[in-house]
Amino acid sequence: MDFALTQEHELIRESARQFAEKEIKPTVRDLDRAHESDPATLKKMGEAGLMGISIPAKYGGSDTDYISLGIVCEELEWGDTSARVVMSVHSGLHCLTLMQWASEEQKQRWLPDLASGAKIGAFGLTEPNAGSDAINIKTVAKKDGDSYILNGQKTWISLADYADQFLVITKLAETGAKAPYAAFIVDRNTEGFSSRPLKGKLGVRAGNTGEIFFNNLRVPAENMIGQEGDGFKIAMSALDHGRYTVAAGAVGIITASLDACVSYANDRVVGTEAIGKKQLVQQLIASMAKGRDIGRLLYYQVGWMKNTGQRHTREVSMAKWVNCEAAFDAAHKAVEVHGAYGFSDEFPVERYFRNSRGAMIYEGTHEIHTIVQGEYALGYRADKPLANMLPTYPFD
Repeated sequence: MDFALTQEHELIRESARQFAEKEIKPTVRDLDRAHESDPATLKKMGEAGLMGISIPAKYGGSDTDYISLGIVCEELEWGDTSARVVMSVHSGLHCLTLMQWASEEQKQRWLPDLASGAKIGAFGLTEPNAGSDAINIKTVAKKDGDSYILNGQKTWISLADYADQFLVITKLAETGAKAPYAAFIVDRNTEGFSSRPLKGKLGVRAGNTGEIFFNNLRVPAENMIGQEGDGFKIAMSALDHGRYTVAAGAVGIITASLDACVSYANDRVVGTEAIGKKQLVQQLIASMAKGRDIGRLLYYQVGWMKNTGQRHTREVSMAKWVNCEAAFDAAHKAVEVHGAYGFSDEFPVERYFRNSRGAMIYEGTHEIHTIVQGEYALGYRADKPLANMLPTYPFD
């Protein structure tokens, strides 16, 4: 087994790190303080080729593998979580799900604009009364001739105010399908669509989060992904992709926390020596290094499984669960290393602490992943290959 990254992977890491250094870090503290997002970042990410990561060249993408997507997510979150969130919803939840489930005509219709960043994609599953229990969603689609009429709302939607199109999971009205769910691509310019931002978030304040609403919104039947009854399977597949990007991004927070602490511990002198010489400080920093290295191996494994066409629901759940806990722990310890300064946004570690807490909720809570892993270990849960799988790498 070869754990070495390719030269292409290293170049992608360097490019994503440079983007984060130049385009994210200089403004993120001010945006975070103001609870504002900058839509210009989306355009810059498209111009840098980031929106087409892991999309085949025949659809206008970079033709890079799935490990590359993880690396980009790690480096962008090193800059700020808000940038990684863009990759999670656009590339992971939206584009990879289309690659897995859309027809060839649909891929040709949507993926080129998404790969270039000309259009931004997002995902709609969570509702005010349906989070971890997503099976209880209320948004409904009713067949009406060659269209479906959608009514309902989704909440905690990243890029709610900026995305051009949404992959929306609904229930079906008056259907004979065994599983009464469906998935549709909804254009934000469709009559009956509206959105509004959510304010007062603990973290990811530089990212746009909101609610989207459907009021007798008419969607052409040709915008359905898969068939009637496939909606819940599509949603769960999308979460596998989203969890991969979150797991990889969590390593970025760990690395950022570690970098900040190494710099501070070497510069901060108490008495006659740097605090980095103190064993308790070394223990905190060593724990971060451990979390970073374990986290990378976990998401590299999932990226390899994606490349080779293997179902990875258990493995990506494990990576998301372990890495997000490690990121929160690293950020917590980074505040400890910085002492009183860690309680102020003069240093970035307080932002890492706030941002890392959210990742233990979205894409499956800490508690949900604990149950999932327990059920796998006990033999109560097992995965079967899906009829629809991601294209393997290298792409055709």
